[in-house]
Amino acid sequence: MDEYASMVRQQRKWMLYLLIIYVLGTVFTPYTPVFLGLLVGGIASFLGLVLLHRNVNKLGEKVAEKGTYRGGLGTLSRLLLAGLAVLIALQYEENIHLIAVIFGLMSSYFVLGLSMAKRIFGKRH
Repeated sequence: MDEYASMVRQQRKWMLYLLIIYVLGTVFTPYTPVFLGLLVGGIASFLGLVLLHRNVNKLGEKVAEKGTYRGGLGTLSRLLLAGLAVLIALQYEENIHLIAVIFGLMSSYFVLGLSMAKRIFGKRH
């Protein structure tokens, strides 16, 4: 479980670095609507990642304790977060780029893919 905890910490740290890049892009570039969209989507994506980590951890504990687990991984919660991010973009469409929100929502999957690639290719010697 220690390896899982370090993986979760690493993914959250990478996601926060990505959010910082989005904030810096919003402040220091002329592409404010695009970076605001990435930021809105990225925040929703980060919250979804935290929910996923929490639910996977809960699932692991229940399976180790009882041998079974009834419940989900919070798919509905993550979908509602994505819907909320899109609604915010639609409400403020002159300030937030909608397509950038969609790409921001994919940020956590990018981080998960990088983490998996590091795990797979990093163990080869």
